[in-house]
Amino acid sequence: AQDAVAEEARRCGQYFVTHRWLGGTLTNFVTIRQSVDRLLEIEARLAEEGGVTTKKERLRFDRERERMNRNLEGVRDLEALPDAIFVVDPKKEAIAVAEANKLGIPVIGIVDTNCDPELIDYVIPGNDDAIRTIRLFLSRIADSYMAGANALQQEMMVEAKDAPEVPGVGMSAKDGDLAAPVA
Repeated sequence: AQDAVAEEARRCGQYFVTHRWLGGTLTNFVTIRQSVDRLLEIEARLAEEGGVTTKKERLRFDRERERMNRNLEGVRDLEALPDAIFVVDPKKEAIAVAEANKLGIPVIGIVDTNCDPELIDYVIPGNDDAIRTIRLFLSRIADSYMAGANALQQEMMVEAKDAPEVPGVGMSAKDGDLAAPVA
């Protein structure tokens, strides 16, 4: 299911965790951002010429980069807490569910008979062990997300187009030309 999660998340441009959920990913977000910054620093050091002096140092940085990439790959560009999270197996990802609940972040999850639906805000009843089921749910969720994002974008474009033009805000009242910005 890890490959399917990563594939669908990338398809709709969202963040994901496919390996172990690091405790504090949501509740201690500042520390996770520091880890991501460390990962970026290691990658830059490995990429620059003369950044790593010895073979042993290169090996140590390569191992650290692999470990950090595995844990932070899907959230390395995450700049703020998410508005909601989708969990494939809430029983296995109990830490993620608990953190989201603690912060009031809505949780959408595929809930099997072995899970407590009380912890999930939006329950999708289904078998969270069958890969075909997981792929089906993931593709539908991703499709729905993209449709909603497109609808929101179109709605915002219509609102911007219908908004009355206010003189002095980007346009001059006299001739409709762009006004110079005022500092």
